[in-house]
Amino acid sequence: MTALAYIGAALAEIAGCFAFWAWLKMGKSIWWLVPGMMSLALFGWLLTLVDTDQAGRAYAAYGGVYITAAIVWLWIIEGVRPDRWDVCGAIVSLAGAAIILLGPRSA
Repeated sequence: MTALAYIGAALAEIAGCFAFWAWLKMGKSIWWLVPGMMSLALFGWLLTLVDTDQAGRAYAAYGGVYITAAIVWLWIIEGVRPDRWDVCGAIVSLAGAAIILLGPRSA
């Protein structure tokens, strides 16, 4: 469930932010902001589904998933193939997210 919440949150956040990018940088209609804001609200809700009691830990671990999703967005949506540094950064960020989320905690 946590993985799905993170993946969904990443897609919702990137889509919402891209709507603002498209409006401001690509000359798209201001109406792009309506689904963009709905997508950002969905992003916030999805992060509450992560199985942890601390918001900061959920957000910190999410960062690695977001970085990886942004690289995938770059490739699939924007048509720019990630280079080795993009891939390496995504791997390192996912490793960091796993350490934060799955590391043993003292009671």
